[in-house]
Amino acid sequence: MSGRPTAESTTADRLADELASSPGEVSTRGKVLALVAALLGWLFDGFEMGLFPVVARPALQELLAGATAQLDARAAESLVGLWNAIISAGFLVGAAAGGVLFGWLGDRIGRVRAMALSILTYASFSGLGALVWEPWQMVGVRFVAALGMGGEWSLGVALVMEVWGGRSRALLAGLIGAAANLGYALVATLSLSLEALRETLQAWGLSESWVQWRALMFCGVLPAVLTLFVRLFVPESQQWERERKAGATAGWRTQDLVGVLFGVMVCFGIIGLWSYDVPLVWRFTGTAVGLVLVAVGYLYPVFRYLLRSADTWAPATRVAPHRVVQRMLIGAMVSGIPLLGTWAAVLWATIWADQLAVDQPSAKAYTQLVSSLAAVAGGFLGAGLGVWAGRRWAYVLLCLGSFATVWLFYQTNTEFNARFLWCVAAMGGVTAAFYGWLPLYLPELFPTRVRATGQGFSFNFGRILAAIGALQTSAIMSAFDGGYPAACTAMASVYFLGVFLIWLAPETGE
Repeated sequence: MSGRPTAESTTADRLADELASSPGEVSTRGKVLALVAALLGWLFDGFEMGLFPVVARPALQELLAGATAQLDARAAESLVGLWNAIISAGFLVGAAAGGVLFGWLGDRIGRVRAMALSILTYASFSGLGALVWEPWQMVGVRFVAALGMGGEWSLGVALVMEVWGGRSRALLAGLIGAAANLGYALVATLSLSLEALRETLQAWGLSESWVQWRALMFCGVLPAVLTLFVRLFVPESQQWERERKAGATAGWRTQDLVGVLFGVMVCFGIIGLWSYDVPLVWRFTGTAVGLVLVAVGYLYPVFRYLLRSADTWAPATRVAPHRVVQRMLIGAMVSGIPLLGTWAAVLWATIWADQLAVDQPSAKAYTQLVSSLAAVAGGFLGAGLGVWAGRRWAYVLLCLGSFATVWLFYQTNTEFNARFLWCVAAMGGVTAAFYGWLPLYLPELFPTRVRATGQGFSFNFGRILAAIGALQTSAIMSAFDGGYPAACTAMASVYFLGVFLIWLAPETGE
Protein backbone atom coordinates (compact mmCIF):
# COMPACT_ATOMS: atom_id res chain seq x y z
CA MET A 1 0.00 0.00 0.00
CA SER A 2 3.01 2.29 0.30
CA GLY A 3 4.70 4.14 -2.51
CA ARG A 4 5.65 7.62 -3.63
CA PRO A 5 3.10 10.04 -2.14
CA THR A 6 0.90 11.99 -4.50
CA ALA A 7 -0.20 15.58 -3.97
CA GLU A 8 -3.62 14.30 -2.94
CA SER A 9 -2.30 11.79 -0.41
CA THR A 10 0.14 14.37 1.00
CA THR A 11 -2.72 16.81 1.56
CA ALA A 12 -4.83 14.11 3.20
CA ASP A 13 -1.94 13.14 5.47
CA ARG A 14 -1.52 16.77 6.51
CA LEU A 15 -5.19 17.03 7.42
CA ALA A 16 -4.98 13.79 9.37
CA ASP A 17 -1.99 15.21 11.24
CA GLU A 18 -4.08 18.27 12.13
CA LEU A 19 -6.52 16.04 13.98
CA ALA A 20 -3.65 14.45 15.86
CA SER A 21 -2.39 17.81 17.15
CA SER A 22 -3.11 19.07 20.63
CA PRO A 23 -6.85 19.67 21.07
CA GLY A 24 -6.33 22.84 23.10
CA GLU A 25 -7.40 23.89 26.60
CA VAL A 26 -10.48 21.69 26.98
CA SER A 27 -10.42 19.94 30.38
CA THR A 28 -10.87 16.22 30.87
CA ARG A 29 -14.34 16.92 32.22
CA GLY A 30 -15.13 18.97 29.13
CA LYS A 31 -13.95 16.19 26.83
CA VAL A 32 -16.09 13.64 28.62
CA LEU A 33 -19.16 15.91 28.49
CA ALA A 34 -18.64 16.51 24.77
CA LEU A 35 -18.34 12.77 24.16
CA VAL A 36 -21.42 11.96 26.27
CA ALA A 37 -23.49 14.60 24.46
CA ALA A 38 -22.37 13.39 21.05
CA LEU A 39 -22.98 9.74 21.93
CA LEU A 40 -26.48 10.55 23.16
CA GLY A 41 -27.05 12.58 20.01
CA TRP A 42 -25.99 9.66 17.81
CA LEU A 43 -28.09 7.27 19.89
CA PHE A 44 -31.15 9.41 19.23
CA ASP A 45 -30.12 9.69 15.58
CA GLY A 46 -30.35 5.92 15.42
CA PHE A 47 -33.65 6.08 17.30
CA GLU A 48 -34.95 8.54 14.71
CA MET A 49 -33.78 6.42 11.76
CA GLY A 50 -35.12 3.19 13.26
CA LEU A 51 -38.46 4.62 14.33
CA PHE A 52 -40.44 4.52 11.12
CA PRO A 53 -39.26 1.11 9.78
CA VAL A 54 -40.78 -0.52 12.89
CA VAL A 55 -44.15 1.22 12.59
CA ALA A 56 -44.24 1.62 8.80
CA ARG A 57 -46.53 -1.27 7.89
CA PRO A 58 -49.31 -0.77 10.49
CA ALA A 59 -49.08 3.01 10.11
CA LEU A 60 -49.39 2.95 6.33
CA GLN A 61 -52.10 0.30 6.39
CA GLU A 62 -54.15 2.69 8.53
CA LEU A 63 -53.27 5.86 6.61
CA LEU A 64 -54.00 4.15 3.27
CA ALA A 65 -57.12 2.30 4.40
CA GLY A 66 -59.35 4.25 2.05
CA ALA A 67 -57.07 3.82 -0.96
CA THR A 68 -56.57 0.07 -0.45
CA ALA A 69 -60.18 -0.83 0.38
CA GLN A 70 -60.94 -1.99 -3.18
CA LEU A 71 -57.52 -3.56 -3.90
CA ASP A 72 -56.47 -7.18 -3.60
CA ALA A 73 -53.82 -8.15 -1.03
CA ARG A 74 -50.88 -7.99 -3.45
CA ALA A 75 -51.84 -4.58 -4.84
CA ALA A 76 -52.43 -3.23 -1.33
CA GLU A 77 -49.01 -4.47 -0.21
CA SER A 78 -47.44 -2.85 -3.27
CA LEU A 79 -49.05 0.50 -2.41
CA VAL A 80 -47.83 0.24 1.17
CA GLY A 81 -44.34 -0.52 -0.15
CA LEU A 82 -44.45 2.46 -2.51
CA TRP A 83 -45.44 4.91 0.19
CA ASN A 84 -42.88 3.46 2.57
CA ALA A 85 -40.25 4.07 -0.12
CA ILE A 86 -41.48 7.64 -0.71
CA ILE A 87 -41.45 8.45 3.01
CA SER A 88 -37.99 6.90 3.38
CA ALA A 89 -36.77 8.86 0.35
CA GLY A 90 -38.16 12.11 1.76
CA PHE A 91 -36.47 11.36 5.07
CA LEU A 92 -33.13 10.72 3.35
CA VAL A 93 -33.39 13.90 1.27
CA GLY A 94 -34.06 15.82 4.47
CA ALA A 95 -31.02 14.25 6.11
CA ALA A 96 -28.88 15.18 3.12
CA ALA A 97 -30.05 18.79 3.21
CA GLY A 98 -29.67 18.89 7.00
CA GLY A 99 -26.11 17.63 6.78
CA VAL A 100 -25.17 20.59 4.62
CA LEU A 101 -27.40 23.13 6.38
CA PHE A 102 -26.37 22.34 9.96
CA GLY A 103 -22.80 21.57 8.90
CA TRP A 104 -22.68 25.08 7.43
CA LEU A 105 -24.16 26.41 10.67
CA GLY A 106 -21.60 24.48 12.75
CA ASP A 107 -18.71 25.97 10.79
CA ARG A 108 -20.25 29.44 11.15
CA ILE A 109 -21.58 29.66 14.75
CA GLY A 110 -19.84 26.71 16.40
CA ARG A 111 -20.34 22.98 16.81
CA VAL A 112 -22.21 23.12 20.12
CA ARG A 113 -24.82 25.77 19.30
CA ALA A 114 -25.55 24.18 15.93
CA MET A 115 -25.81 20.72 17.53
CA ALA A 116 -28.38 21.96 20.04
CA LEU A 117 -30.48 23.42 17.23
CA SER A 118 -30.25 20.22 15.18
CA ILE A 119 -31.37 18.04 18.10
CA LEU A 120 -34.28 20.38 18.87
CA THR A 121 -35.37 20.22 15.22
CA TYR A 122 -35.54 16.45 14.91
CA ALA A 123 -37.02 15.94 18.39
CA SER A 124 -39.85 18.41 17.79
CA PHE A 125 -40.91 17.15 14.39
CA SER A 126 -40.37 13.46 15.02
CA GLY A 127 -43.08 13.46 17.69
CA LEU A 128 -45.50 15.15 15.28
CA GLY A 129 -45.55 11.93 13.28
CA ALA A 130 -47.99 10.56 15.88
CA LEU A 131 -50.60 13.11 14.82
CA VAL A 132 -50.73 12.67 11.03
CA TRP A 133 -53.74 11.27 9.19
CA GLU A 134 -52.50 11.24 5.59
CA PRO A 135 -49.35 9.60 4.17
CA TRP A 136 -48.18 12.83 2.51
CA GLN A 137 -48.17 14.49 5.94
CA MET A 138 -45.82 11.78 7.16
CA VAL A 139 -43.49 12.65 4.26
CA GLY A 140 -43.37 16.28 5.42
CA VAL A 141 -42.89 15.49 9.11
CA ARG A 142 -40.14 12.96 8.44
CA PHE A 143 -38.40 15.36 6.04
CA VAL A 144 -38.11 18.17 8.59
CA ALA A 145 -37.12 15.79 11.40
CA ALA A 146 -34.38 14.43 9.15
CA LEU A 147 -32.96 17.94 8.63
CA GLY A 148 -31.90 17.97 12.27
CA MET A 149 -30.85 14.34 12.34
CA GLY A 150 -28.57 14.73 9.31
CA GLY A 151 -26.87 17.75 10.83
CA GLU A 152 -26.25 16.18 14.24
CA TRP A 153 -24.11 13.35 12.85
CA SER A 154 -21.53 15.58 11.20
CA LEU A 155 -21.51 18.11 14.04
CA GLY A 156 -20.98 15.42 16.66
CA VAL A 157 -18.15 13.79 14.72
CA ALA A 158 -16.42 17.14 14.17
CA LEU A 159 -16.78 18.14 17.84
CA VAL A 160 -15.53 14.87 19.32
CA MET A 161 -12.60 14.45 16.96
CA GLU A 162 -11.49 18.06 17.50
CA VAL A 163 -11.95 18.09 21.28
CA TRP A 164 -10.16 14.77 21.72
CA GLY A 165 -7.51 15.41 19.08
CA GLY A 166 -5.62 12.28 18.05
CA ARG A 167 -6.38 10.34 21.22
CA SER A 168 -8.08 6.95 20.78
CA ARG A 169 -9.60 7.87 17.42
CA ALA A 170 -10.39 4.27 16.48
CA LEU A 171 -12.19 3.74 19.80
CA LEU A 172 -14.11 6.98 19.35
CA ALA A 173 -15.12 6.04 15.81
CA GLY A 174 -16.32 2.66 17.08
CA LEU A 175 -18.37 4.36 19.79
CA ILE A 176 -19.94 6.63 17.17
CA GLY A 177 -21.05 3.66 15.11
CA ALA A 178 -22.21 1.73 18.16
CA ALA A 179 -24.24 4.59 19.66
CA ALA A 180 -26.46 5.02 16.60
CA ASN A 181 -27.24 1.32 16.55
CA LEU A 182 -28.15 1.37 20.22
CA GLY A 183 -30.79 3.86 19.11
CA TYR A 184 -32.23 1.24 16.77
CA ALA A 185 -32.25 -1.21 19.69
CA LEU A 186 -34.03 1.37 21.86
CA VAL A 187 -36.82 1.65 19.28
CA ALA A 188 -37.23 -2.12 19.21
CA THR A 189 -37.26 -2.32 23.02
CA LEU A 190 -39.91 0.39 23.31
CA SER A 191 -41.98 -1.35 20.62
CA LEU A 192 -41.87 -4.64 22.52
CA SER A 193 -42.73 -2.86 25.77
CA LEU A 194 -45.77 -1.19 24.21
CA GLU A 195 -46.88 -4.54 22.80
CA ALA A 196 -46.57 -6.14 26.25
CA LEU A 197 -48.59 -3.30 27.78
CA ARG A 198 -51.24 -3.40 25.06
CA GLU A 199 -54.16 -4.31 27.36
CA THR A 200 -53.12 -1.78 30.01
CA LEU A 201 -52.81 1.01 27.48
CA GLN A 202 -56.19 0.17 25.99
CA ALA A 203 -57.70 0.17 29.48
CA TRP A 204 -56.34 3.71 29.87
CA GLY A 205 -58.33 4.72 26.81
CA LEU A 206 -55.67 4.62 24.10
CA SER A 207 -57.02 3.54 20.73
CA GLU A 208 -55.60 0.61 18.77
CA SER A 209 -53.94 3.11 16.46
CA TRP A 210 -51.99 4.66 19.35
CA VAL A 211 -51.04 1.30 20.79
CA GLN A 212 -49.86 -0.05 17.42
CA TRP A 213 -47.72 2.86 16.25
CA ARG A 214 -48.67 6.40 17.27
CA ALA A 215 -47.36 6.11 20.85
CA LEU A 216 -43.99 4.93 19.56
CA MET A 217 -43.82 7.83 17.09
CA PHE A 218 -44.62 10.24 19.91
CA CYS A 219 -41.56 8.95 21.80
CA GLY A 220 -39.52 10.78 19.17
CA VAL A 221 -39.73 13.92 21.36
CA LEU A 222 -37.45 12.31 23.96
CA PRO A 223 -34.20 13.81 22.58
CA ALA A 224 -35.51 17.34 23.28
CA VAL A 225 -34.15 17.17 26.82
CA LEU A 226 -30.66 16.63 25.41
CA THR A 227 -30.75 20.14 23.91
CA LEU A 228 -30.60 21.80 27.33
CA PHE A 229 -27.70 19.56 28.41
CA VAL A 230 -25.73 20.41 25.28
CA ARG A 231 -26.16 24.17 25.65
CA LEU A 232 -25.40 24.29 29.37
CA PHE A 233 -22.49 21.90 29.83
CA VAL A 234 -20.73 20.94 26.59
CA PRO A 235 -17.58 22.94 25.72
CA GLU A 236 -16.94 24.31 22.26
CA SER A 237 -14.18 22.91 20.05
CA GLN A 238 -10.98 24.87 20.67
CA GLN A 239 -9.86 24.26 17.09
CA TRP A 240 -13.04 25.99 15.88
CA GLU A 241 -12.56 28.80 18.43
CA ARG A 242 -9.07 29.46 17.07
CA GLU A 243 -10.47 29.65 13.55
CA ARG A 244 -13.20 32.07 14.72
CA LYS A 245 -10.68 34.37 16.41
CA ALA A 246 -8.58 34.34 13.26
CA GLY A 247 -11.61 35.55 11.29
CA ALA A 248 -11.98 32.32 9.32
CA THR A 249 -15.71 31.95 10.11
CA ALA A 250 -16.67 35.36 8.74
CA GLY A 251 -16.72 34.13 5.15
CA TRP A 252 -19.91 32.11 5.56
CA ARG A 253 -22.96 33.90 4.11
CA THR A 254 -26.65 33.12 4.69
CA GLN A 255 -27.57 33.95 1.10
CA ASP A 256 -25.40 31.06 -0.08
CA LEU A 257 -27.98 28.66 1.36
CA VAL A 258 -30.10 29.29 -1.73
CA GLY A 259 -27.97 26.53 -3.23
CA VAL A 260 -29.20 24.07 -0.60
CA LEU A 261 -32.83 25.08 -1.22
CA PHE A 262 -32.31 24.55 -4.95
CA GLY A 263 -30.78 21.12 -4.25
CA VAL A 264 -33.76 20.07 -2.11
CA MET A 265 -36.21 21.04 -4.85
CA VAL A 266 -34.26 18.99 -7.38
CA CYS A 267 -34.20 16.03 -4.96
CA PHE A 268 -37.98 15.99 -4.73
CA GLY A 269 -38.11 16.19 -8.50
CA ILE A 270 -36.01 13.02 -8.65
CA ILE A 271 -38.31 11.31 -6.14
CA GLY A 272 -41.26 12.30 -8.32
CA LEU A 273 -39.65 10.61 -11.34
CA TRP A 274 -39.51 7.32 -9.46
CA SER A 275 -42.86 7.67 -7.69
CA TYR A 276 -45.02 7.95 -10.81
CA ASP A 277 -45.36 6.00 -14.03
CA VAL A 278 -42.63 7.73 -16.06
CA PRO A 279 -40.71 6.03 -18.92
CA LEU A 280 -37.38 4.58 -17.78
CA VAL A 281 -35.35 6.69 -20.21
CA TRP A 282 -36.75 9.83 -18.59
CA ARG A 283 -36.14 8.44 -15.13
CA PHE A 284 -32.49 7.64 -15.73
CA THR A 285 -31.80 10.82 -17.68
CA GLY A 286 -33.59 13.00 -15.13
CA THR A 287 -31.84 11.27 -12.25
CA ALA A 288 -28.38 11.71 -13.76
CA VAL A 289 -28.96 15.40 -14.50
CA GLY A 290 -30.65 15.88 -11.13
CA LEU A 291 -27.76 14.44 -9.14
CA VAL A 292 -25.34 16.82 -10.86
CA LEU A 293 -27.63 19.77 -10.08
CA VAL A 294 -28.04 18.67 -6.45
CA ALA A 295 -24.27 18.39 -6.05
CA VAL A 296 -23.82 21.87 -7.50
CA GLY A 297 -26.48 23.29 -5.17
CA TYR A 298 -25.12 21.64 -2.04
CA LEU A 299 -21.51 22.52 -2.87
CA TYR A 300 -22.36 26.15 -3.65
CA PRO A 301 -22.14 27.48 -0.03
CA VAL A 302 -18.77 25.81 0.50
CA PHE A 303 -17.29 26.95 -2.78
CA ARG A 304 -18.42 30.54 -2.16
CA TYR A 305 -16.91 30.44 1.31
CA LEU A 306 -13.61 29.10 0.03
CA LEU A 307 -13.35 31.88 -2.54
CA ARG A 308 -14.14 34.58 0.04
CA SER A 309 -11.78 33.31 2.72
CA ALA A 310 -8.78 32.36 0.57
CA ASP A 311 -6.64 35.11 2.10
CA THR A 312 -7.33 33.96 5.70
CA TRP A 313 -5.65 30.56 5.31
CA ALA A 314 -2.28 30.15 6.99
CA PRO A 315 0.33 28.88 4.49
CA ALA A 316 0.83 25.63 6.42
CA THR A 317 -2.88 24.76 6.30
CA ARG A 318 -3.86 26.21 2.93
CA VAL A 319 -5.86 23.83 0.73
CA ALA A 320 -6.96 24.76 -2.78
CA PRO A 321 -10.76 25.13 -3.14
CA HIS A 322 -10.93 22.49 -5.86
CA ARG A 323 -9.14 20.04 -3.53
CA VAL A 324 -11.76 20.54 -0.83
CA VAL A 325 -14.60 20.07 -3.32
CA GLN A 326 -12.86 17.01 -4.76
CA ARG A 327 -12.61 15.42 -1.33
CA MET A 328 -16.26 16.21 -0.62
CA LEU A 329 -17.27 14.33 -3.77
CA ILE A 330 -14.98 11.42 -2.89
CA GLY A 331 -16.45 11.34 0.61
CA ALA A 332 -19.95 11.31 -0.85
CA MET A 333 -19.13 8.31 -3.03
CA VAL A 334 -17.61 6.19 -0.26
CA SER A 335 -20.48 7.14 2.09
CA GLY A 336 -23.14 6.55 -0.54
CA ILE A 337 -22.35 2.87 -1.07
CA PRO A 338 -23.08 1.69 2.50
CA LEU A 339 -26.00 4.10 2.87
CA LEU A 340 -27.56 2.83 -0.34
CA GLY A 341 -27.06 -0.77 0.77
CA THR A 342 -28.56 -0.06 4.19
CA TRP A 343 -31.68 1.77 3.05
CA ALA A 344 -32.35 -0.20 -0.13
CA ALA A 345 -31.71 -3.67 1.32
CA VAL A 346 -30.98 -4.00 5.05
CA LEU A 347 -33.73 -1.84 6.55
CA TRP A 348 -36.46 -3.68 4.64
CA ALA A 349 -35.79 -6.70 6.88
CA THR A 350 -38.25 -5.47 9.53
CA ILE A 351 -41.06 -5.09 6.99
CA TRP A 352 -40.29 -8.50 5.49
CA ALA A 353 -40.39 -10.05 8.98
CA ASP A 354 -43.77 -8.42 9.58
CA GLN A 355 -45.03 -9.91 6.30
CA LEU A 356 -43.70 -13.42 7.05
CA ALA A 357 -44.98 -13.51 10.64
CA VAL A 358 -48.48 -12.10 10.29
CA ASP A 359 -49.53 -13.82 13.51
CA GLN A 360 -46.55 -12.45 15.49
CA PRO A 361 -46.85 -8.65 15.90
CA SER A 362 -43.52 -8.53 17.72
CA ALA A 363 -41.54 -10.10 14.83
CA LYS A 364 -40.51 -6.75 13.35
CA ALA A 365 -39.34 -5.47 16.73
CA TYR A 366 -37.30 -8.61 17.44
CA THR A 367 -35.77 -8.37 13.97
CA GLN A 368 -34.66 -4.78 14.54
CA LEU A 369 -33.46 -5.51 18.08
CA VAL A 370 -31.23 -8.41 17.00
CA SER A 371 -29.93 -6.53 13.97
CA SER A 372 -29.11 -3.39 15.92
CA LEU A 373 -27.38 -5.19 18.79
CA ALA A 374 -25.16 -6.98 16.29
CA ALA A 375 -24.57 -3.62 14.60
CA VAL A 376 -23.20 -2.21 17.87
CA ALA A 377 -20.35 -4.70 17.63
CA GLY A 378 -20.12 -3.91 13.92
CA GLY A 379 -19.29 -0.27 14.64
CA PHE A 380 -16.18 -1.30 16.57
CA LEU A 381 -15.34 -3.88 13.90
CA GLY A 382 -15.32 -1.24 11.16
CA ALA A 383 -13.14 1.19 13.11
CA GLY A 384 -10.70 -1.52 14.18
CA LEU A 385 -10.48 -2.94 10.68
CA GLY A 386 -9.74 0.54 9.34
CA VAL A 387 -6.74 0.82 11.65
CA TRP A 388 -5.49 -2.73 11.14
CA ALA A 389 -5.91 -3.15 7.38
CA GLY A 390 -5.74 0.48 6.27
CA ARG A 391 -8.69 2.62 5.28
CA ARG A 392 -9.09 1.38 1.70
CA TRP A 393 -8.56 -2.35 2.22
CA ALA A 394 -10.92 -2.29 5.19
CA TYR A 395 -13.58 -0.72 2.97
CA VAL A 396 -13.09 -3.43 0.33
CA LEU A 397 -13.49 -6.20 2.91
CA LEU A 398 -16.62 -4.60 4.32
CA CYS A 399 -18.18 -4.32 0.84
CA LEU A 400 -17.60 -8.01 0.09
CA GLY A 401 -18.76 -9.12 3.53
CA SER A 402 -21.88 -6.95 3.32
CA PHE A 403 -23.06 -8.44 0.04
CA ALA A 404 -22.41 -11.97 1.30
CA THR A 405 -24.49 -11.47 4.46
CA VAL A 406 -27.36 -9.72 2.60
CA TRP A 407 -27.48 -12.61 0.12
CA LEU A 408 -27.43 -15.15 2.95
CA PHE A 409 -30.28 -13.43 4.76
CA TYR A 410 -32.65 -12.84 1.86
CA GLN A 411 -31.95 -15.91 -0.25
CA THR A 412 -31.82 -18.66 2.37
CA ASN A 413 -34.77 -17.75 4.64
CA THR A 414 -38.44 -18.41 3.93
CA GLU A 415 -40.00 -18.07 7.39
CA PHE A 416 -39.53 -16.16 10.61
CA ASN A 417 -37.62 -18.38 13.05
CA ALA A 418 -34.34 -18.60 14.98
CA ARG A 419 -32.28 -19.01 11.80
CA PHE A 420 -33.90 -15.87 10.38
CA LEU A 421 -32.70 -13.92 13.43
CA TRP A 422 -29.16 -15.38 13.27
CA CYS A 423 -28.90 -14.32 9.64
CA VAL A 424 -30.25 -10.84 10.32
CA ALA A 425 -27.67 -10.51 13.10
CA ALA A 426 -24.86 -11.35 10.68
CA MET A 427 -26.19 -8.91 8.11
CA GLY A 428 -26.72 -6.15 10.66
CA GLY A 429 -23.26 -6.53 12.18
CA VAL A 430 -21.28 -6.54 8.94
CA THR A 431 -23.23 -3.86 7.05
CA ALA A 432 -23.16 -1.53 10.07
CA ALA A 433 -19.37 -1.77 10.33
CA PHE A 434 -19.18 1.01 7.74
CA TYR A 435 -20.58 3.41 10.35
CA GLY A 436 -17.52 2.85 12.51
CA TRP A 437 -15.21 3.23 9.50
CA LEU A 438 -16.74 6.48 8.20
CA PRO A 439 -16.22 8.62 11.34
CA LEU A 440 -12.62 7.40 11.39
CA TYR A 441 -11.99 8.35 7.76
CA LEU A 442 -14.10 11.41 6.89
CA PRO A 443 -12.60 13.85 9.46
CA GLU A 444 -9.17 13.16 7.97
CA LEU A 445 -10.24 14.59 4.62
CA PHE A 446 -11.07 18.16 5.75
CA PRO A 447 -9.42 21.06 7.62
CA THR A 448 -11.11 22.46 10.72
CA ARG A 449 -12.81 25.45 9.09
CA VAL A 450 -14.80 23.30 6.63
CA ARG A 451 -14.84 20.01 8.53
CA ALA A 452 -18.48 20.03 9.67
CA THR A 453 -19.73 21.14 6.25
CA GLY A 454 -17.41 18.75 4.40
CA GLN A 455 -18.46 15.78 6.52
CA GLY A 456 -22.09 16.86 6.38
CA PHE A 457 -22.04 16.87 2.60
CA SER A 458 -19.96 13.69 2.27
CA PHE A 459 -21.99 11.52 4.59
CA ASN A 460 -25.39 12.91 3.79
CA PHE A 461 -25.16 13.33 0.02
CA GLY A 462 -24.98 9.55 0.00
CA ARG A 463 -28.48 9.60 1.48
CA ILE A 464 -29.79 11.04 -1.79
CA LEU A 465 -28.39 8.00 -3.57
CA ALA A 466 -29.98 5.88 -0.85
CA ALA A 467 -33.31 7.64 -1.41
CA ILE A 468 -33.22 6.69 -5.08
CA GLY A 469 -32.26 3.16 -4.07
CA ALA A 470 -35.16 2.89 -1.63
CA LEU A 471 -37.51 3.77 -4.48
CA GLN A 472 -35.77 1.20 -6.68
CA THR A 473 -36.49 -1.56 -4.19
CA SER A 474 -40.20 -0.90 -4.49
CA ALA A 475 -39.93 -0.69 -8.30
CA ILE A 476 -38.01 -3.96 -8.51
CA MET A 477 -40.60 -5.68 -6.33
CA SER A 478 -43.32 -4.61 -8.76
CA ALA A 479 -41.34 -5.36 -11.93
CA PHE A 480 -40.13 -8.86 -11.05
CA ASP A 481 -42.84 -9.90 -8.61
CA GLY A 482 -40.10 -11.43 -6.51
CA GLY A 483 -40.96 -9.73 -3.24
CA TYR A 484 -38.43 -8.42 -0.76
CA PRO A 485 -35.75 -11.15 -1.22
CA ALA A 486 -35.28 -10.56 -4.97
CA ALA A 487 -35.46 -6.77 -4.73
CA CYS A 488 -33.15 -6.38 -1.72
CA THR A 489 -30.55 -8.84 -3.02
CA ALA A 490 -30.50 -7.00 -6.35
CA MET A 491 -29.97 -3.65 -4.63
CA ALA A 492 -27.17 -5.11 -2.47
CA SER A 493 -25.06 -5.56 -5.61
CA VAL A 494 -24.11 -1.90 -5.16
CA TYR A 495 -21.49 -3.09 -2.68
CA PHE A 496 -19.46 -4.44 -5.61
CA LEU A 497 -19.27 -0.90 -6.99
CA GLY A 498 -17.71 0.20 -3.70
CA VAL A 499 -14.86 -2.30 -4.17
CA PHE A 500 -13.68 -0.21 -7.14
CA LEU A 501 -14.71 3.29 -6.05
CA ILE A 502 -12.62 3.27 -2.87
CA TRP A 503 -9.40 3.30 -4.90
CA LEU A 504 -10.27 6.84 -6.05
CA ALA A 505 -10.02 7.95 -2.41
CA PRO A 506 -6.74 8.81 -0.64
CA GLU A 507 -5.31 6.43 1.94
CA THR A 508 -5.10 8.58 5.07
CA GLY A 509 -4.20 5.86 7.55
CA GLU A 510 -0.70 5.00 6.32
